[in-house]
Amino acid sequence: MAAKKNGGRVAYVNARLIDPASGIDAAGGLLTEAEVIADFGPGLFAGGAPQGAETVDCGGHVLCPGLVDIRVQLREPGEEHKGTLASAGRSAAAGGITTMVCLPNTDPVIDNVSVVEFVARRARKLGLAKVYPYGAVTKGLQGKELAEMGTLAEAGAVAFTDGVKAVSDALVMRRALSYASTFGLTIVQHPEEPRLADGGAMNSGETATRLGLAGIPGEAEVIIVERDLRLVEMTGGKLHFGHLSTAAAVEAVRRAKARQVNVACDTAPPYFALNETAVGDYRTFAKLSPPLRPEADRLAVVEGIKDGTIDAIASDHAPQDEEAKRLPFAQAAFGGIGLETLLAVSLGLYHNGHMPLIEVLRRLTCGPADLVGLSVGRLSKGGPADLILFDLERGWKVDADDLLSKSKNSPFDGCPVQGMVLRCVIDGRPVFEAGGSKVK
Repeated sequence: MAAKKNGGRVAYVNARLIDPASGIDAAGGLLTEAEVIADFGPGLFAGGAPQGAETVDCGGHVLCPGLVDIRVQLREPGEEHKGTLASAGRSAAAGGITTMVCLPNTDPVIDNVSVVEFVARRARKLGLAKVYPYGAVTKGLQGKELAEMGTLAEAGAVAFTDGVKAVSDALVMRRALSYASTFGLTIVQHPEEPRLADGGAMNSGETATRLGLAGIPGEAEVIIVERDLRLVEMTGGKLHFGHLSTAAAVEAVRRAKARQVNVACDTAPPYFALNETAVGDYRTFAKLSPPLRPEADRLAVVEGIKDGTIDAIASDHAPQDEEAKRLPFAQAAFGGIGLETLLAVSLGLYHNGHMPLIEVLRRLTCGPADLVGLSVGRLSKGGPADLILFDLERGWKVDADDLLSKSKNSPFDGCPVQGMVLRCVIDGRPVFEAGGSKVK
């Protein structure tokens, strides 16, 4: 990637240019000017880069919009020993993520304007991945009294969720959907019936029995999904399910979409790339919420991504410190990190022949952005120059100790993957370059 100094203009030449939003997948180029995209398209720079511009030779690699990750736990404020906005920003840049939407389960909870403003201000100051917060559905994430969603939306909250807790009270959920609909806002649900999941450590079934672990049945997920789909139809609200992991839940959403229910959903890489056997002999890095499921569920999630039932792929980044994971499996904390592996693991859907590359990237860019109403994850003239350049074919082995995340609890530790970020650009500034040359 030879480059020469410029006056604020950068020409990306010799690229495989992919933009899922416009359907472009062709040899081409892109020109940035200061913070924005000045021009892009197939065949751009066929006659050479403009004089005086810094030139980045993409070497035929993929140049596309930066990834948009709509399910991230940042841990700041309140649990900075697990992760911070800075550590998450660096990790995101290394994974090609230029926009993150963070869950509200911080301390204090993002249920008031001051915390929304704190997160936005800190992210701007750091100048790494852009961060937008979810607001809490209920005050203190207690599942009882609704938060002031209208006020939080005015302050910058893009949607509303109780994070890793389900809104389990049907009446509270009905009121939340009705209230949010008056502002055109979306409720994001963690679909897990808490009483059925209480005390469970992994998916119910033969593996859990063999390991002597209490199980969480797949029914805990689909019960909430089926209930809330009915509430959406009752209220006319907008609903999004996070990290679907079971065949039954995917099928329920598929049927609801067929009858025009206003519902969307996402999943995370562990649920289409791993199954419950990854728990092995009590491997706590594979203790996730929802838990890893049987192979039949994994295949159903893949099918849901392929046919569009599942609208987006999110990292479900949930950093935990070493002490929280270095415990007996039943006592260890749930969650795995995922920012730096989001792209590479998702590209397995392409490498394994499940989907065209542009469709995989759609679930990582404009697809998630559209779900939360953000005008990112796409290439547009005059739009923000948030870009990634990646080598589609380069393989590497995930080593948790080498990841930039402050916490190291990756469920993919030791797994071979294919696809490496070479350069991540935010508002025209390179914030990550492969080989350790990081601007930030």
